[in-house]
Amino acid sequence: MTSTFPNISISTERLVLRPLDEDDAPALAEMMNDEQVGAWTEVPQPFTQDQARHWITEYAPAERTAGRGLDLAVTEFLTQRLVGIVQLAKTNWHVRSTEMSYIIAPWARGEGYASEAALATAQWLLGDQKFERIELRTAADNTASQQVAQKIGCISEGVLRNACIAHHRTEDGTWTDVRTDYIVWSLLPEDLEGADEQLADTGGFASYRDWN
Repeated sequence: MTSTFPNISISTERLVLRPLDEDDAPALAEMMNDEQVGAWTEVPQPFTQDQARHWITEYAPAERTAGRGLDLAVTEFLTQRLVGIVQLAKTNWHVRSTEMSYIIAPWARGEGYASEAALATAQWLLGDQKFERIELRTAADNTASQQVAQKIGCISEGVLRNACIAHHRTEDGTWTDVRTDYIVWSLLPEDLEGADEQLADTGGFASYRDWN
């Protein structure tokens, strides 16, 4: 029997993580039409509002219903502004593992939102949902995403050579594929014990340009 993630909201000191809503489509489309999103993800460029609505109303619900994953909007607690997304995918309910990724909007970077949202999601997964493993994969040159993984307590397990396709903007404005390595990270329940203390030791959710 396939298991599914619940429709939930997760609150932190500054953020609310909740299901995507159709009203998020304009902000989601704007967020995805970003140079770094184009470089490090498979999000098509340009990304239209129609594609955003399809993601929100069809793709995300289908992934959750089928038990494959969960898409959460990351919003500011005070302004309710959409500042990012956290995505769970490739979920294995027997092993109790899933793969997590995150994107933060260019106008919201430098606030540590990726670390805060990823850690809150991990605590919910490994605590309330009794998962045993969260996996992250970061492109070899995506140092900002690697910093997020380190800050929430992930352990680097190794390199998948030539396993990632990144993208590079050419002089004529088109995108070309660039093959690179994946760094594989994991987070287990016992790894979370020092994550909050580590963030406190570094001054909280420190500023850097975080995206995956």
